[in-house]
Amino acid sequence: MSTEQTFIAIKPDGVQRGLIGPIITRFEARGYKLAAIKLVSPGKAHLEKHYEDLSEKAFFPGLIQYMSSGPICAMVWEGRDAVKTGRVLLGATNPLASQPGTIRGDFAIDVGRNVCHGSDSVENAKKEIALWFKEGDVQSWKSAQHDWVYEK
Repeated sequence: MSTEQTFIAIKPDGVQRGLIGPIITRFEARGYKLAAIKLVSPGKAHLEKHYEDLSEKAFFPGLIQYMSSGPICAMVWEGRDAVKTGRVLLGATNPLASQPGTIRGDFAIDVGRNVCHGSDSVENAKKEIALWFKEGDVQSWKSAQHDWVYEK
């Protein structure tokens, strides 16, 4: 079975609102395995690198200021189609367009306070994981639930 990893970050609004536990629960309940987690307050340069694809957008300075406003819970989740399914669990970027039952659909209203970031491709997930975690920080392990989640 081929597995992949995705980067999921609970943004400052999600951390401040006490949503770390409920968000982790959704990924675990779906069957994904947590491979790395840390609470961090990254600097401006780190955030500018993370969001460099948005650097020409008018909202970029406000995004960097907002993401610097409090701690971020950075995580790596692993499993089959983790990137695609992780984004489904998060819901649409605009919470008002997110379905009920998704993280953003249940916990957010404004785009600028949409609780989480999720990698949008396997390639970007690899870049983001490398940016947020040092080599050796991401754990490789087999969950006791593995055979109950996946067919052989």
